[in-house]
Amino acid sequence: MFTRVDHIGIACRDLDRTVEHYRSVFGFEVCHVEVNEGQGVREAMLRVNGTDDGGATYLQLLEPISPDSTVARWIERHGEGVHHIAFGSPDVHAVVEDLRGHGPRVLFDPPRRASMGSTATFLHPKDCHGVLTEVVTSAGEDRSSGVRADDLPTA
Repeated sequence: MFTRVDHIGIACRDLDRTVEHYRSVFGFEVCHVEVNEGQGVREAMLRVNGTDDGGATYLQLLEPISPDSTVARWIERHGEGVHHIAFGSPDVHAVVEDLRGHGPRVLFDPPRRASMGSTATFLHPKDCHGVLTEVVTSAGEDRSSGVRADDLPTA
């Protein structure tokens, strides 16, 4: 089902300042920056390492661009910090089908296009012991479903 920890999402108030912290303290470099209007965030992906399956593990830093975004509301309640964990899978659609019989509520069904051209969905934190959990198929990974990330709505 899962092949790696794809990324850990970290909510922050100031993306540039947070990027500089991870760069200066840990030596991580930004490999991708984008604005996701649908989620109301500006994000930076910092590559931590590669993995045996050809994917990578990242830190995803998320700065809200609107006060009514999900991440902005989350920061107001919890402060800056770990927002979610994402597991990589070669076929997010198959994972969604498999999870249907196991109880976690799937928040985006069908999965949506997400960061760096990936395909993703989230599982409700109340069904995952308080952890917002994302399932991600990286752009370019083989997917038995045959659905292309470019054909999906933006997450």
